[in-house]
Amino acid sequence: MAFLLNKTALSALRLRSQKADDSLMLSRRGFHVEPGAREKALLAEDPSLKRFKSHKKSLRSLKMVGDVLTIVVVAGCCYEIYVRAVMREEARKEKSSA
Repeated sequence: MAFLLNKTALSALRLRSQKADDSLMLSRRGFHVEPGAREKALLAEDPSLKRFKSHKKSLRSLKMVGDVLTIVVVAGCCYEIYVRAVMREEARKEKSSA
């Protein structure tokens, strides 16, 4: 009996929390409203801040260089692991044949 009571109490709490979440989501969503003059002024580009923005071309080339360096380092590590494994295997074969 206590199990059924706990189960119904938990399900009631879940339903209440779901209803609360739904009402919060509806109130947060609202309707689309065009921004006012102040918001538009804040969103407009400021020419005095332009020199602090990163340039897309230089950022893209820097990112590409970083990607290439990462690939080169990973390939070098894989090659080093492969060479060591082959050398170890050759040493085992020589030791077992001798």
